Amino acid sequence: MAVKKAKTAARKVKDKWKAKEWYKLYAPRMFNQVELGETPSSDPAALMGRVTEVTVHELTGDFSKMHIKIRFSVNDIRGLEAHTVFIGHDLTSDYVRRLTRRKRTKTDHVVDVRTKDGFKVRIKPMSITEQRIQAAQETAVRNIMTSTLNDQAANMTVSELVKAIITGDLSRDLSNAAKVIIPIKRIEIRKSEVLEVGTAAADEPSIQERFGQEAAEQAAAQAAMAPAEETTEAPAEEETPAEEESPAEETTEAPAEEETPAEEEEVSEEPSEAEENSEENTQ
Repeated sequence: MAVKKAKTAARKVKDKWKAKEWYKLYAPRMFNQVELGETPSSDPAALMGRVTEVTVHELTGDFSKMHIKIRFSVNDIRGLEAHTVFIGHDLTSDYVRRLTRRKRTKTDHVVDVRTKDGFKVRIKPMSITEQRIQAAQETAVRNIMTSTLNDQAANMTVSELVKAIITGDLSRDLSNAAKVIIPIKRIEIRKSEVLEVGTAAADEPSIQERFGQEAAEQAAAQAAMAPAEETTEAPAEEETPAEEESPAEETTEAPAEEETPAEEEEVSEEPSEAEENSEENTQ
């Protein structure tokens, strides 16, 4: 009887994977709602709050940004589509280890900033100096980074802030501000976290669209500079015909040089007249 009960219990076990469905994950509007991947779930409610992580290379195709990882969290389910929101970013551990060297000082800092669209973001910058520095210098560098980050974030939306972190513009501004204290080797935004969600504009362009606009502006600027260079080079091209006329001037002067034999003939004729006069005198 015990054997029969075990067999019936084994028959009642169901495969949980057969009850699950695959949901497609999509990035938020700031990343142009690109597809991030798929995730299985038997209940749509179980997807809420699920975190996924992708690199910037997978989002934009830029190989130089493979060390930056973007984290998204699912906040909306539409059928078999799971839409996410940005919750932060992080650098790979091997990239951070590669930056640190002996006889240098790595200074970590934590700053909470608020963007102009109401997002509260915790930013964790990391500075690496050319040489070892004192504790007072580290404090001065931290104070400069705090003031710079607060000023920069107050004039940006969360999409612009994330773009500045990805492209390195924010790190460059921090480095320029902190180099008055001590020569800075490098400053990186090691990590960021969204603490409070604000209200992002629906018609705000995505980060990919901002990259496209910047590329179009650079192409237009280069196209505008090209005609200006052609106009400056135009007078130099007009001078070439004047140089070609120099052989023509030589040809016009050549006949003047050939007239010298005629003068010699006139000179040769003068003795003949003198001879005629001498002959008349003799007669």
